[in-house]
Amino acid sequence: MKMTFRWYGEKDSISLEYIKQIPNMSGVVTAVYDTPVGEVWAPEKIAKLKELCDKAGLEMEVIESVPVHEDIKLGKPTRDKYIANYAQTIRNLGKFGVKCICYNFMPVFDWLRTELKHKNADGSTCLSYCHEQLMKLDPHNLHLPGWDESYSSEQLNGLLGEYSSISHEQLFENLVYFLNGIMPACDETGINMAIHPDDPPWDMFGLPRIITGADSYDKMIAAVPDKHNGFTFCTGSLGAGRKNDLPAMAKKYADRIFFAHIRQLKYEGDVDFAEAGHLTSAGSLDISGIVKALVDGGFDGYVRPDHGRNIWGEDGKPGYGLYDRALGAAYLNGLFEAIEKYSK
Repeated sequence: MKMTFRWYGEKDSISLEYIKQIPNMSGVVTAVYDTPVGEVWAPEKIAKLKELCDKAGLEMEVIESVPVHEDIKLGKPTRDKYIANYAQTIRNLGKFGVKCICYNFMPVFDWLRTELKHKNADGSTCLSYCHEQLMKLDPHNLHLPGWDESYSSEQLNGLLGEYSSISHEQLFENLVYFLNGIMPACDETGINMAIHPDDPPWDMFGLPRIITGADSYDKMIAAVPDKHNGFTFCTGSLGAGRKNDLPAMAKKYADRIFFAHIRQLKYEGDVDFAEAGHLTSAGSLDISGIVKALVDGGFDGYVRPDHGRNIWGEDGKPGYGLYDRALGAAYLNGLFEAIEKYSK
């Protein structure tokens, strides 16, 4: 296991120096953020990121994310151009020691929350989701926390219209087409592709969700058995689906889980949830059981503490403050160390 930390580049309010001070932190998970989706990542931009990480004594072996162009998800004729660009980006990343790419195949929105600063009883704030509140929104005039500036109303309505004719099966077929197009580049470079589950794992505004649990994992492996095709095991995204048995999934797919996002949720009703501190006792997910299942299954990938609360007066990027994620890393380090030591 290698412990990592999400870093949003030079504009991130959290410095590499601070990240390096977290015990057992091997590297950062980052990306090139100023290249338009669908274009090739320039080697010089990757090199600059790598140089910054090297100077801080941190590895840059995981990229999150190389976004997938909507034309690929929609299966448009232009997709071959964008898939070729994606494959070239993989080759460019391979030259700088990248070993894993986290990506998602969610149409339009790659996550949905209804509140970014949900107030907890202890005074901390967190991301939260209320289904009733979301369903009251007008799909043709959407204003979502964290997404209001992502698309113009015209662009958003256009995309929602295009996806109205895309079924779950068609979207999955487009994912398979994409993966088959990039696997040769993965085979050349040794880079593993780790798909992130849909967040939350159910359909939204008529948009199909296809990576939601064990059945979709089995279907994906069967369709593209290449050893470089695998998963980002996000406990928060999968855990929002109450039927997902996370310890069972962690153990079953451990050899295909290249990256683990480990975070906690506290269920509120049948579908609502608020994100919580990482400890098992802080929420509804069995974090210690999940880590044990990963170890028992032979997991040997990358881990990062996922969304944290804003605590101790910090007003950081929602979900991505320093303090609570550092606490999460310390907790996860302890779990892995104890379980690995006493499981032998």
